[in-house]
Amino acid sequence: MTYKVKLDVFEGPLDLLLYLIKKEEADIFNIPIAKITEQYLHYLEYMELLDLHIAGEFIVMAATLMHIKSRMLLPPDEQPPEEIEEEDPRAELVRRLIEYKKFKEAAGELSELERRRSMVFPRSVDETQYIDQTEGPYFEASIFDLINAFSTILKSVSREAFLEVVKDEFTVEEKVHELFHMLVEQPVINFKDIFKKSRSKVELIATFLALLEMIRLKEVMVRQHNIFGEIEVVRNPNNIGPKLKAAVESAPEKPAEGTPDGTV
Repeated sequence: MTYKVKLDVFEGPLDLLLYLIKKEEADIFNIPIAKITEQYLHYLEYMELLDLHIAGEFIVMAATLMHIKSRMLLPPDEQPPEEIEEEDPRAELVRRLIEYKKFKEAAGELSELERRRSMVFPRSVDETQYIDQTEGPYFEASIFDLINAFSTILKSVSREAFLEVVKDEFTVEEKVHELFHMLVEQPVINFKDIFKKSRSKVELIATFLALLEMIRLKEVMVRQHNIFGEIEVVRNPNNIGPKLKAAVESAPEKPAEGTPDGTV
């Protein structure tokens, strides 16, 4: 299975670092560099496993983290007492993260102002607000939330399933079609549920890449009602693609609850 995914909204290495720091509830001014570096490298491994497009800056950041980690592991050089203490090896990275965080928060505030204005002066089509706001507050899940949730699913698969040699019979295109049909019947699906029928590592990966493709095409969005909470996959009713629209039109109506033929 060869399918390189490149999302237009793919976050960068600083986003991943901020995500890991927040996930660990760590102090940005006192980053546990060894732990964060280990987790960062794990995420890169999963991105490589999923054949995601990894930009060069992710590799550069990995090298930077490992360099900082090695410097912090070295014993401090003997210095005369009158010399100024050497700067913390993490200082430059912290400065970059704080500056980036400020710009990101400012962008988020502008986005929120745009959202509020769109509610006062509604547009005919607003791609950013295709989820019913009456369902309660939610957070849009990031690519790192998805990778984190997917890694949990991979760990839950038996070792035998990973060692089993399975013929590569699954394509991303086929899995996109399957997800389309699932969303026709159920517009909101728990992230874990889309993998229930997968029986091998190859099928799990194909399903995950199909989800990323649908996100890229804005056919669906992924959301969380709490930060780092359960992820839901939600169909975008304002942007139904040709395949999904055809599936909607051809799908038979589900009988009412009661007898098998729909009678009560």
